[in-house]
Amino acid sequence: MSEPITLFWQPGCTSCLRVKEFLRSHDVAFNSINIADDPSGLEQLSKYGIKTVPILTQGDRFIFAQVLGEVACFLGLEEDSVQPLPIHELVLKLRMVLAAAQRYVHQIPVSHLNHVLPGRIRTYRELGYHIFRIAECFLEAAAGTTLTDEDLNAPPCEDLQTGADIAEYGQGVLGAVEAWWRNTPDDKKGESIATYFGKQTLQIVLERTTWHSAQHARQLMMVLNKLGIEPDGPLLPDDLAGLPLPNQVWDD
Repeated sequence: MSEPITLFWQPGCTSCLRVKEFLRSHDVAFNSINIADDPSGLEQLSKYGIKTVPILTQGDRFIFAQVLGEVACFLGLEEDSVQPLPIHELVLKLRMVLAAAQRYVHQIPVSHLNHVLPGRIRTYRELGYHIFRIAECFLEAAAGTTLTDEDLNAPPCEDLQTGADIAEYGQGVLGAVEAWWRNTPDDKKGESIATYFGKQTLQIVLERTTWHSAQHARQLMMVLNKLGIEPDGPLLPDDLAGLPLPNQVWDD
């Protein structure tokens, strides 16, 4: 009998939700440990020297469950992932997502920005900032740094207190994405990027950056709907077609 499979996750984590849906779609039985709800979860991860999720374990083996093709290989499943969109299409979608997130974070009342998301210690303000930080971290990694989970989840600085502040920061990130695309030679766009989940192609990391930001933008729309506010220019399924998004928006 093979050893049991365990998934360590937390609510609102985009990759956690996606890998959960992947496991269920392939009828893979797994133990589920929500580290936000079960303090022993992080203690169990510590024996692997890990402080981030999603992590999939089986006995002494583990994998950072960020790339579904690697998850399939880890579990001995047939690779059935779809090819990523071309880089130029991913850039177009990322620009669209960042512009949408600017609009949405502007709409959240200042009085609600420090409200906490369900099941997780993350505020609406932190969620809005995180969307743009994801893209900023991609640019830093494309310039030669290592993409780390700590950088991705860094909190906003004290200067970013309002939706307008965060949207302005987002405008700077959007401009930087556009500048990167204009100024990066074609022969550099196929290079690999160092990440905390291993060396990956730029296309794979850009795809993850784009769908990761898009999923959190969907969560901002969820927040606005919860507040009784119609999102300004909602992202529609056709807008996000081709991105490997989870089916659900939130899992707590």
